[in-house]
Amino acid sequence: MTMTAPLNSPQVSYVRTASAEALPPPTKTSGAAAWIRDNLFSSVGNTLLTLIGIALAYVVLSAIIPFMFTNATFTGANRDACIATANRPVIGACWAYVATYMNYFVYGSYPIDQRWRVDILYAMFVFGATWMLWLDAPKRGLGALFFFVILPVSAFFLLHGLPAIGLETVTTERWGGMLVTFIVAIVGIVVSLPFGILLALGRRSNLPIVKMFCVLFIEFVRGVPLITVLFAANFMLPLFLPPEWNPDRLLRALVAVALFSSAYMAEVVRAGLQALPKGQYEGADAMGLSYWQGMRLIILPQALKATLPNIVNSNVALFKDTTLVSTVGIFDFVTALQASFKNPEWATSVTSTTGLLFAASFYFVCCFGMSKYANFIEKRLAKADKR
Repeated sequence: MTMTAPLNSPQVSYVRTASAEALPPPTKTSGAAAWIRDNLFSSVGNTLLTLIGIALAYVVLSAIIPFMFTNATFTGANRDACIATANRPVIGACWAYVATYMNYFVYGSYPIDQRWRVDILYAMFVFGATWMLWLDAPKRGLGALFFFVILPVSAFFLLHGLPAIGLETVTTERWGGMLVTFIVAIVGIVVSLPFGILLALGRRSNLPIVKMFCVLFIEFVRGVPLITVLFAANFMLPLFLPPEWNPDRLLRALVAVALFSSAYMAEVVRAGLQALPKGQYEGADAMGLSYWQGMRLIILPQALKATLPNIVNSNVALFKDTTLVSTVGIFDFVTALQASFKNPEWATSVTSTTGLLFAASFYFVCCFGMSKYANFIEKRLAKADKR
């Protein structure tokens, strides 16, 4: 189609009479190269920060990697394998020491001939946790029954013993290492969520006595450090119980950790409840649901979804805080690690550093795993919000 220009102007035609010049292909918008360009080198400032980060990573890794791997010692029977010599002037991590003490780190002083009971418990926990964490697993309700009921009861009889069926008694004083760390962390994490939910609901209750009790409990527990709660449970709890009910030291620590984590979890859940619009509560009432039905079916699922990152953050912090139980005489993983440093057969300049690196790696793997699983859950739940 040809358009004619106005009078007193030259004839102009808008019809192309020749082929257009070829354009370059579009810049790649997906893949690793696009991600690097968009996230690391998208501007002068980002490029500068990226280069600084690379330089810092190089400085740190160039010192850590040779110590942990290149110059490390992986086999040996005693400290002689990890001492510098004329032929080997630079000594790295003494992983032979970690290998020697691995069973001690995992089981503590649990009897060697009875450690199969701990292995069975570990296998049951992995099975139950996989069943619960696998969102598409069949009969997850049965999995919850196994994880929250069958597993705790089995754990008590497996670890403590039941002479009636041939399991000799092993007192908690002989438990130790990663076994105790996992027990304290799991009890605190499992107990804190349901109790935290009840405390959060109680703090928002219209019943004055219930609300006052929950507020006082939450504020008091959150107002003191965990180590204070541990000492209080260790020395004061027996004063409130009959002599025949005097709990052992590990049970006192479990109670303290559970109460402490529940108070913090209550505030996390309360934040999720307050984040929901009022219309959600009104909608539950309009459907004729009771208070508990509305909470179970409408309010709590949304509140817990909204505050899931904070829940995971509290659980990660609790897992790391389990090291404080050593202050009240609980033989956890860190205590076992410190005890191993005193053995003169492995006393070298790199023994303690190697042990601390091993402990840091252990806590990092556990906490990183919880964090990545939470990210997976968040992404899966976010699909429901997409339009």
